[in-house]
Amino acid sequence: MSEQPGPIDPEVIALAGRVFDLARAGATEDLAGYLDAGVPANLTNDKGDTLLILAAYHGHPDTVAVLLAHGADHSRINDRGQTPLAAAVFKQSADTVRHLMAAGADPDAGQPSARATAAFFELPEMTALLGRPRP
Repeated sequence: MSEQPGPIDPEVIALAGRVFDLARAGATEDLAGYLDAGVPANLTNDKGDTLLILAAYHGHPDTVAVLLAHGADHSRINDRGQTPLAAAVFKQSADTVRHLMAAGADPDAGQPSARATAAFFELPEMTALLGRPRP
């Protein structure tokens, strides 16, 4: 019989909140310090949003690059089916899209996918960055 985990220390919860705020704000250097100290690059909040999704959604390409360099998973989908790439396309952050595509993000993953997001909102620059659909 395994033990049930106890309640999470309030200081840990507060730290996680600060780290998520850094990703949202694009505080790249501060966030990198936490990642270097051992905060997981794939930390996920109660909505399934990763640090990468938040940085991409808020249009912070440098933060996205640092998260990817620290092993953040570009293919993680949040609880609403959204990917970091779809978030970057929605916000029309070309540099963020470029970082994610260079890391191997799939423009057809998620619901709606990055490609579907670009088509729905009629974003030709984003569509061009995503490349041609696979046959």
